[in-house]
Amino acid sequence: MIINHPLLGPRDAAEFTYLGDVSLINRPDWKDAEAERKFHDYLYLRDNPAGEHRELWYHEQGDRSWLVVTRDTVTHEVKRVELAREAALAMGRGK
Repeated sequence: MIINHPLLGPRDAAEFTYLGDVSLINRPDWKDAEAERKFHDYLYLRDNPAGEHRELWYHEQGDRSWLVVTRDTVTHEVKRVELAREAALAMGRGK
């Protein structure tokens, strides 16, 4: 699978480490009254979708950037790649 890095161009997926669903950007607030339940859900509950999915990937063998990769989990076709910081800012996180 080829990931078209926004800064470095096309790279082999072997250069990256897959972390999981992009929702991991939205880490719960540890001060929240329901922090224990929210962290449990954050750490252990995962969807396993078939079809288009947004995922976090880390460019471990390159510039060490975090990316959000939108891909089809059935065909592995990469539909979009963006820097995780930009995605987090668009989601209202990562100030």
